[in-house]
Amino acid sequence: MPALICGSLAYDTITTFPGRFADQILPEQVHILNVSFLVPTMRREFGGCAGNIAYTLRLLGGAPVVMAALGIDGGDYLARMQAWGADTSLVRNDTELHTAQAIIITDRDNNQITAFHPGAMNNAHLIDGPLPAGLAIGIVAPDGREAMFRRARQMHEAGIPFVFDPGQQLPQFDGAELREFVGLASWVAVNDYEARMLCERTGQSLAMMSESHLKGIVVTLAAEGCELWVKGQRTQVPGVVATEVVDPTGCGDAFRGGLLYGLERGWSLERSVALGNRVGAIKIASRGPQNHSLEGVLATA
Repeated sequence: MPALICGSLAYDTITTFPGRFADQILPEQVHILNVSFLVPTMRREFGGCAGNIAYTLRLLGGAPVVMAALGIDGGDYLARMQAWGADTSLVRNDTELHTAQAIIITDRDNNQITAFHPGAMNNAHLIDGPLPAGLAIGIVAPDGREAMFRRARQMHEAGIPFVFDPGQQLPQFDGAELREFVGLASWVAVNDYEARMLCERTGQSLAMMSESHLKGIVVTLAAEGCELWVKGQRTQVPGVVATEVVDPTGCGDAFRGGLLYGLERGWSLERSVALGNRVGAIKIASRGPQNHSLEGVLATA
């Protein structure tokens, strides 16, 4: 059944710094920070959370319905999504703004610094009308602030279970707003840094949040796997060793594509997360967020 993917569509300019950020940034001088990184390699990729999640979900055999905004330069992206079978009927084409742009620098330790221009994403809330019939599940991934609220409320009112995945937009919301999101969602997915911020802003621990109506909280821990919180109980799901570490860009989104695939099919949260871990380990061996292949990955899932 279809899955509603709400989030950003963006073009990623990805560069590689062969050194370590830690060797270039002096902690005692961050108040007057003025650094420059020589990046010998550069490439442009299709990205954005909604596009990345939908790509992986479609590779697995899912049916993503993308609800997001493109800009005046988004024609190639729209054609690409249609070519690999995504439903783009809810994609808005802005007539004035450019598609969102992310400029990413990755160092040799796979740390990343990202500059993000939202562009058309800031008008994603203008996508209006009823949600399509037959949606089984959804995700509210990083998007325009107003759009994230609107999608969460829409899905909750329609009775569609969804994952709240605030990502890099989490700092844009205060404690009361985050508590509202959690109250509307069925699952929450964050990384370990975001988990700490979520707890600080809501004034609740992960254990406390998980003892509510939530079906589970997923905290991703990179190569160490994931931490799950269900009804106050913590479970560790081990990571999967990657055959090669090439590019971490989009690994979290690939994980979420696997997570959604399992949840939509009624798998347990632990089994769905285990698939997500496998998908993330495969993606990190490919450059860019939408170039990996998942042939045969479901055979042992």
